[in-house]
Amino acid sequence: MKTNKHLRSFVILILSVCLNFAVTAQSIVGQPWSIEKANAWYRQHAWLAGADYIPSTAINQLEMWQAETFDPATIDKELGWAQQIGFNTMRVFLHSVAWKQDPEGFKKRVDQFLSIASKHGIEPMFVFFDDVWNKVPKPGKQPDPKPGIHNSGWMQDPGQPASADPNRFPELGRYVTDVMKHFAHDKRILLWDLYNEPGNSGKRDSSMALLRKTFEWARAVNPDQPISAGLWAWDYENLNAFQATNSDVITYHCYDEPAAHLRIIQLLKAFGRPVICTEYMARIRNSRFDNIMPLLAKENVGAINWGFVSGKTNTIYAWDTPMPDGSEPKVWFHDIFRKDGSPYLKDEVDLIRKITMQQREKK
Repeated sequence: MKTNKHLRSFVILILSVCLNFAVTAQSIVGQPWSIEKANAWYRQHAWLAGADYIPSTAINQLEMWQAETFDPATIDKELGWAQQIGFNTMRVFLHSVAWKQDPEGFKKRVDQFLSIASKHGIEPMFVFFDDVWNKVPKPGKQPDPKPGIHNSGWMQDPGQPASADPNRFPELGRYVTDVMKHFAHDKRILLWDLYNEPGNSGKRDSSMALLRKTFEWARAVNPDQPISAGLWAWDYENLNAFQATNSDVITYHCYDEPAAHLRIIQLLKAFGRPVICTEYMARIRNSRFDNIMPLLAKENVGAINWGFVSGKTNTIYAWDTPMPDGSEPKVWFHDIFRKDGSPYLKDEVDLIRKITMQQREKK
């Protein structure tokens, strides 16, 4: 997903961290895990490495999860490639529209996905809501990819202006509650990521109402798995404060070069909780596997990069650099594998495998 283009000075981030600690009790929803419980949970897992995953045959979350286009064969094949390079988690977006069409069928497909992932030693984290890209998701056949355009068919959830409409919240609450209750004790799930990049697409603090409600719904279920919502825009002080103080573990996005990324890690560790990077790696921004993944491993920060197999999402293309002729860019922006399973860069895949194996041996 696209990060904030105007990353403010680290002074703003420091102020945000201070604000997080100073938040009043009224801003805490339910009872977040204690720091001790969160760290005990993290120690139970091997160092977390994986990717934000959607099968190469799906242009968006709806095409992934709707009954007509759910593709377990491709998922099985591609998660096998993930297993081969030592990935043990994947971040996967759900969608409320797919649930609304057929709640029971949707949960069965999620269960099938979990069975496939478990076979390959992968514990996924699931994302509920999302403020990024196209505003109005619709059920049924999804659009074809636009040649050379990054994520041309990705859909927000619940969309715009739906995300700011309190009349929609009861139905969205039923969605979150139904899915979380069904899988609340499922050991195949790593974590619940409640809301991707709240405030994106110009929404800013207008997303706070749904974000707060989502934490309320999740806390009411009280799942065995931790809950979180990733920080991503360092000048969104109100959202950052709420997300950080209500998350059991700290998750965040960073597509910056190593020195800037390290500063963010150091500041986020001030919370005393486990830290997981749930989006990184944009090659032309100097966020690559060879300079960021070793840093995350050294800092014991989970490493989940955006993009896995080049496919209908077109994420080999940069956010703001379309190539309308659909030709392959000289340098891929995201993604690791081609659709046939061959790596974009063999040295890169070898490095990923080396790092994941080294971290596994340490455990």
